[in-house]
Amino acid sequence: MNEPGRPDPDALLARVHADEAREHRGELRVFLGFAPGVGKTYRMLTAARALAKAGTDVVIGVVETHGRAETAALLEGLEVLPRAVSAHRGRELLELDLDAALARRPDVIAIDELAHTNAPASRHKKRWQDVEALLDAGIDVLTTLNVQHLESLHDVVHQVTGVRVREAVPDGVLTRADHVELVDVTPEELLARMAAGKVYLPDQARRAEQGFFRQGNLLALRELALRRAADHVDRDMLAYRTRHQVAETWPAGERILVCVGPAPSSARLVRAAARMAAGLRCPFVAAYVGGLGSGAGQAALEAHLALAESLGGEIARLTGPEVAEALLSHARRSNVTRLVIGKPTHSRVADRLRGSLLDDVVRGSGDIDVHVISGDGVSADPRPVGVTPAAPRTPLSHHAWAVFAVAATTAVAAGARAAAQIPDLEVLYLLAVLVVAVRYGRAPSLVAATLGVAAYNFFFVTPFYTFAVDDARYLLTFAMMFAVGLVVSELTGRLRKQERDAVAREERTATLYALSREIAQDEDVGGIADHVATHAARVFGAHAWVLGQTDGGPPPVLARSAGAPDLDDKSVLVARHALEHGESAGLGTGIVASAPSLSVPLSAGASSEGVLVLQPHAGQPLPHDQRTFLDSYRRQAGLALGRARLHAEARDAERRAETESLRSSLLSTVSHDLRTPLAAITGAATALRDEATLDETTQASLLTSIYEEAKRLERLVANLLDMTRLESGGIALRREWVPVDELVGSALTRLEAMLEGRPVKVVLPPALPLVAVDPVLFVQLLVNLLENAAKYTPPGSSIEIEALEREGRLELAVLDHGPGIPPGRLDDVFEKFERGEHPEVSGAG
Repeated sequence: MNEPGRPDPDALLARVHADEAREHRGELRVFLGFAPGVGKTYRMLTAARALAKAGTDVVIGVVETHGRAETAALLEGLEVLPRAVSAHRGRELLELDLDAALARRPDVIAIDELAHTNAPASRHKKRWQDVEALLDAGIDVLTTLNVQHLESLHDVVHQVTGVRVREAVPDGVLTRADHVELVDVTPEELLARMAAGKVYLPDQARRAEQGFFRQGNLLALRELALRRAADHVDRDMLAYRTRHQVAETWPAGERILVCVGPAPSSARLVRAAARMAAGLRCPFVAAYVGGLGSGAGQAALEAHLALAESLGGEIARLTGPEVAEALLSHARRSNVTRLVIGKPTHSRVADRLRGSLLDDVVRGSGDIDVHVISGDGVSADPRPVGVTPAAPRTPLSHHAWAVFAVAATTAVAAGARAAAQIPDLEVLYLLAVLVVAVRYGRAPSLVAATLGVAAYNFFFVTPFYTFAVDDARYLLTFAMMFAVGLVVSELTGRLRKQERDAVAREERTATLYALSREIAQDEDVGGIADHVATHAARVFGAHAWVLGQTDGGPPPVLARSAGAPDLDDKSVLVARHALEHGESAGLGTGIVASAPSLSVPLSAGASSEGVLVLQPHAGQPLPHDQRTFLDSYRRQAGLALGRARLHAEARDAERRAETESLRSSLLSTVSHDLRTPLAAITGAATALRDEATLDETTQASLLTSIYEEAKRLERLVANLLDMTRLESGGIALRREWVPVDELVGSALTRLEAMLEGRPVKVVLPPALPLVAVDPVLFVQLLVNLLENAAKYTPPGSSIEIEALEREGRLELAVLDHGPGIPPGRLDDVFEKFERGEHPEVSGAG
């Protein structure tokens, strides 16, 4: 990966993923302005007309002309989608008809006012969410946006203008836009348009000029818009450089890189870089090479990185065998124009032995300007709040093993010399130094090298058992032994560090892979949350909780890692803040840093699906490299929870649709069956009321008719209610051991009147076993079958009920001699409201 000109495989993979995503997603073109009236809608419609003229299928989704004749004229000849009408508080609101747009599926759709809030009955709360749905469907979108509606500028706009902007668009929407076109006019020209009545009516224009449209406000908003457009252009340029592997620096805009380490002078370097970036109005990046180390070094580096973040800088963690090469390689990839580095504070001898970082950076910088700044002699305490770093120490046991290795080597060398008169015994000591370096690290290997030189001189160089040297040539041998031991320890330490970094990267990659594999197989929110908490606890060395969304109260705990206790009240409050504001809070952040836990939102797009709460076992903030990994981890977890939520919503929507379909089928199918008994009851009751001269026989017949039709209506309604409860899962079986003849007898008793005049043959073998069924539901089943048989069996034909026991099963059959069911429709019997081809017989099926 360090070969010159060789592409970065991670960058290639990211580019492939981006290209694949771009193939299936529409392009977003944003016309950005700094205030209403600058001409965004006019420019958007002009672009739409140009595309239509070139043969592109263009439709207008939503355009607000605000009564401007010039803008309305541009709509002529373009297809305009009808707006969806939504009633709200007695008013009719016209909104984008998203379903119609998706069904129409044009090549390009123009949608005005991206920050607009939709009517409550709309599918999405915000119009930018409608635009995202269109883009996901592969439709290109033209849209307009004012800079004051960007979410990150909410407080800035209020501070400048004194106006609270209610509608906001997440910054990520603009960041992901394929094209951002700045629509710009001077504030004087905009005010002139207002005076001419081209923006607001005269009364509105006068009020606007005294408030939001003051010239100072317009100047500040214009600068914000220019900067946002420039940021987007800068991202496009970096993407182009990466795609075409451009190594030379293009000084189209300033970009600063400051080298940060655990040394106290780094704090001053960060502040100097921040001042330089503020003066040049450009971004700056604080970069460090390698791991964070441990103890005081880790605490100091963490403090310097936190300082850089607080001053508005980005953080870059770099890896590589050479610090200078890693810094310069990142600087060229990021189009850095200025590099800030500290003056060396060590002696020239150290540069001669280990090389000079400053010299390597200056010589390899090429067209990058290098600023060398002296650091503070003593800086303020760099420790983060609540962290008491311990000095880095090598265990004494490691030094003891180094001493033992030298002693053992001396014993072996003495024996070898006595047995075979081997002359080059110093090689054995070099071997001992190598073994100690590989096993125990740099400091013990230096101890072994020093003791090895001394032991060799004392035991094997004349005069023996003294540190005096007769032959000066041995001094060179001693120096070479120590130098080789030093080099070996340095190289071994570097290899061990690279190994640790590689293992850490592999572990994190494996964690993300395992998490993605497990959550891909789970569609339940609780199951996904359990996977997220389990893996987070292992990889971050902490207790972990996953909290869900809330409607105002404490967030519910969806899952927790093994052994995690209940959350304390402060951690719950911090988690609620992270959920509501979509930002990390708690331990190691600038928000309630005294909390014992860190809360990070699990985001999927613009919404937070939950919160991951981490309470490190060590009680210290997570190192920066773990925080960087945590950002990727939480995004993947948030996407999984969002997918589960959408899946649940889809199931609910499908269930509601089925319920609505069932309700419609009920109304259309059973209306006749309900009206028939009601009409009979109403007719008989009316005759009894109005005809006072009816004889007793007629009255009895009418009363019997009322009774029978009421019972029929009762059975029909009971069936409908039971079916509805079965559909919704509201019926639980209550099994009891009952005789089969009792079930059959109960059903026949209930239908005695209906079956009168029809022979019913019951064949039940003796000594039938008891059956475990729900008596009420099973009798209802028999009643339904017998009632159906009575309807379709011709008069005089019999109905048979048979029971047969075989192979440990009991079969109960109701047979009739009616027209039957065609063979091709046997499966339809078990569908709701299915009937045979016999319209002369009433029934709901």
